[in-house]
Amino acid sequence: MVFSWLNLLAKFGFSDVTGIDYSPSAIQLSQNMIEKEGLSNIKLKVEDFLNPSTKLSGFHICIDKGTFDVISLNPDNAIEKRKQYVESLSRVLKVKGFFLITSCNWTKEELLDEFSEGFELFEELPTPKFSFGGQSGNSVAALVFQKT
Repeated sequence: MVFSWLNLLAKFGFSDVTGIDYSPSAIQLSQNMIEKEGLSNIKLKVEDFLNPSTKLSGFHICIDKGTFDVISLNPDNAIEKRKQYVESLSRVLKVKGFFLITSCNWTKEELLDEFSEGFELFEELPTPKFSFGGQSGNSVAALVFQKT
């Protein structure tokens, strides 16, 4: 849901926060929660991130917690949809802007490959580790990229 990250950012003092979702009902639910919390510094927009409007641009930071995963699972041309996602991200994010992604479907190495064009790894965020059969790893990848 759009609201959780927006709420956190607004409460930490960010003053110009925008959330998007392709679902008008998700936006309406988030809008109701924002009004209930009295957070007037959050804007919500119905947007298809694979085909964003020209109004969706100039962001310093973009955060994704699951959207890339969902797009990647699309049975209708997932490879092309992932490329569209990266192109859209490049259009909406300012040069030197940051992109934070949390994924439960992709490893760090896979995400580095997916975002290799136009982005460089800035930092890997710590996530819980697990061990199984003598191997250890992460069940979630959380990376910060910077647009080049």
